[in-house]
This record gives sequence, C-alpha cells and structure tokens, in this order.
Amino acid sequence: MQTVKIPVSIDPIRSAQARLDIRGTVPGKQLKRMNEVCAGDCSNVSVSLECGEDLQGIVYLKGKAVTELTLICQRCMTQFNTEVTVDFSFGLCKSQAEIDELPEAYDPIECDEIGEIRLHQLVEDELIMVVPLIPMHDESSCHQGSKDVTVGEIEPVQEDRPNPFAVLEKLKSK
Repeated sequence: MQTVKIPVSIDPIRSAQARLDIRGTVPGKQLKRMNEVCAGDCSNVSVSLECGEDLQGIVYLKGKAVTELTLICQRCMTQFNTEVTVDFSFGLCKSQAEIDELPEAYDPIECDEIGEIRLHQLVEDELIMVVPLIPMHDESSCHQGSKDVTVGEIEPVQEDRPNPFAVLEKLKSK
C-alpha cells in the first residue's frame, strides 16, 4: 500500500485491474466549493481509496475521507472545529441500464469524456453532502447552551372566523 498525494483523476478500469489501493491526502486549498461552505479554509483531506472488480464484474471504488472543518455555530454564531468523515462506495456504470441494475451497495458513477474519474471532485462532493445543514456546538460547549431563543410572538388561531363560501351556499340553494 502506498502513501501518496491523491491524483486529480484516475482511469477506473486500469485501476481496478491493478487493484489499486491508495492512502494519501487531497490539499484543502484545492477544494474551492468546500472552502465556500466553511468559515475558514478546509484542512487537508485524508483519503483511503480501493479500486477493484467484484464477483459480478462491477468495477468499484470504495473509500473513506476525513477532514476537519471550521464552521459557524448557528446557535451562538461563533466558529468551531468539527471532524467530518464520509465512507463511499461507487460502481462504474456506462449506461442507464447498468445504473438500474447496480446493487444498492454501490452508488453509480460515470467516467468523463476521456474515460477518467476526477477524484478530487468526487471527494469534495461527498464531503459537501455530509456537512451539517445547521452546524451547532454540543450544548455543553455552546455559549448559548440550552437557552431557548424566540423571535416574535405566536398569535392564537382564531376559531370563530366566518366561512368565506357561505355566500355561495346561499346562491346554490336558490
């Protein structure tokens, strides 16, 4: 097993034939979309990737990506660091029929026009999907803690409103 800088793109078929197993990093500064999601720069992403072909003849890419992100707590509006981990398992598909027949253990992935898969983009996509929608500290370490914050007043529902269609009912009975 090698420890290297993760290549930007790979040929999945050649990698599967070689049973490629890579452990390395993706520089956080190259992940532009990820940096837009974070409050600070994304740290380097630690990636382990395995390429191969399963018993059904499906070319697969399995792996794990781990990084630390700086996010803004939506409860107290301060920055905090959190570790984000994602496991992924992709099966190479060339047509819609192959996508439909792909086992549930795999997510479908297609090659680009030159027959390669862009690994940095793949890792970035997977990490963006697991970023918390509403990032918050743990209640014990948050400045707001469990204080309930309310904005505005809630008005009670009026039960005695007249039916706006009562006029139509009178017309119907005539």
